Amino acid sequence: MDYGTVQGIITIVVMVTFVGIFAWAYSARRKDQFDEAANLVFSDEQSKNKDSGEHK
Repeated sequence: MDYGTVQGIITIVVMVTFVGIFAWAYSARRKDQFDEAANLVFSDEQSKNKDSGEHK
């Protein structure tokens, strides 16, 4: 194997990995989980506000 062949194999592996991650991230089955994860920041703020309101 020469250097060009190794570069080609690495390029294909990286491209397949990228396409796999892209498909996983934009899969319809994952949408609900990602939406829930995106809103975790706001639920944390709400729980902190409730906690601070109770201690006053």
